[in-house]
Amino acid sequence: MSEHEELAERVTALEERMALLEGARERPAGPDPEAFWALRGFQERLRDPDGGVLFTGSVRLPTGEFYEWQRGAPAADLLTRDWSELSGAFAALGHPVRLLLLRQVLGGARTVAELREHESLGTTGQLYHHLRQLVAAGWLHAGGRGQYTVPGTRVVPLLVLLAIGADPG
Repeated sequence: MSEHEELAERVTALEERMALLEGARERPAGPDPEAFWALRGFQERLRDPDGGVLFTGSVRLPTGEFYEWQRGAPAADLLTRDWSELSGAFAALGHPVRLLLLRQVLGGARTVAELREHESLGTTGQLYHHLRQLVAAGWLHAGGRGQYTVPGTRVVPLLVLLAIGADPG
């Protein structure tokens, strides 16, 4: 290869590298827009320069019940709210037996008799104590004939909290 041909190859290689670098500069800043399709749609609807939060879900439970739910809130509303008023709802979820109770109810165990079949839920007195805590915080609804259910408006938020707790990234 002649010196001239070698120089021509080096210039071509440099031009290709420059084109790649310039292309990288032209790409939009931030994450891939396709990876954040829900976020982009929310931002378009929200039109709030301070941003906001959206969570949504579509869930079929093992019982066959199906829930679709979404909620969005402007960031300013969340940041200025009195968070202490939410402590009861979060505290109710702060016990492993209560989390297990919610999982069992979502899985189809609806009565105290059905829930008592799971030995990790403690004595009948302990079970009623935990059920009362979850009902008071709105995570469970006590219906007729001793039936407990997770209210439909709480199914997706509960699963969102579990997803956050399992993978904060």
